[in-house]
Amino acid sequence: MDISAGIQASLAGRYASALFDLASENGVVTAVESDLDKLEAGLEQSADLRMLTTSPKVGRHAAEKALWSVGAIMGLSDLTQKFLGTLASNRRLTQLPAVIRAFRMIASAQRGEISAEVTSAHALTDAQLDQLKTRLTQREGRTVKLTSKVDPDLLGGLVVTIGSRRIDASIRTRLNSLARAMTA
Repeated sequence: MDISAGIQASLAGRYASALFDLASENGVVTAVESDLDKLEAGLEQSADLRMLTTSPKVGRHAAEKALWSVGAIMGLSDLTQKFLGTLASNRRLTQLPAVIRAFRMIASAQRGEISAEVTSAHALTDAQLDQLKTRLTQREGRTVKLTSKVDPDLLGGLVVTIGSRRIDASIRTRLNSLARAMTA
């Protein structure tokens, strides 16, 4: 498997790479990826879960026990729960969001996909997301896995990030450019 050196060099990347290897050996990459999606959503929605993973006041064993209970409620696979236990016992739970991102990158690269994030001022419809995905797939020459988020500060338009490249077609950027041009 060809994983970029940048991912492997980071602490989160090493954990994600180890998790991916274990998931591959057991044939559960898709299940682990689904588990990580659930965990990410839980971190976004629950202040208690965020506190559990970031507070230095929570001990290793308490965090491990609490995460085992949370994992059971979320329906996480045994491998994912054991991995969370390892993060807790090594006091690396603060790295969980970065591990999730790195795991996704590794899994996408393995499938020959490229990840793209689209940010818009308003939520895009499924049809708009499908059309954008089709155009990006044609442009990149490989399958694009698209995630979307909303940022009302953009005013309108889109910002698409593919790897380290950014396509900024937002109204905010256009207005800022116009303002700079008028003062020059």
